[in-house]
Amino acid sequence: MTDNITYKIIGCAYKVHTALGPGLLESTYEVCLESELLQSGFHVSRQLALPVVYNNIKLDAGYRIDLMVENMIIIEMKSVESLAPVHTAQLLTYLKLSNIKVGLLINFNETDLKNGIKRLVN
Repeated sequence: MTDNITYKIIGCAYKVHTALGPGLLESTYEVCLESELLQSGFHVSRQLALPVVYNNIKLDAGYRIDLMVENMIIIEMKSVESLAPVHTAQLLTYLKLSNIKVGLLINFNETDLKNGIKRLVN
């Protein structure tokens, strides 16, 4: 089921990237992708707080999930020169903290978007 949804999310990301191109702020791509996903009929949460549980206490450490789709896929968005290992580690940590299995790391600052998409599984 998540494969089908991630395929559709990537299609929406391509629509946004085709319309806007690379070089804009991450926040611009975030609101545009949210809009595209909502128009496609998905349930989407943006800038969702992600607490850390430490010593059985839920703490707000300031982490935010860029986009959560259907409460089952995290999208971590970037607009950087190139993805670094720390970006992958960040998404894997978000997956672990949220108990979500699948995430997409999308760097919109690529001439060809396919070079900026990683699908990660926790």
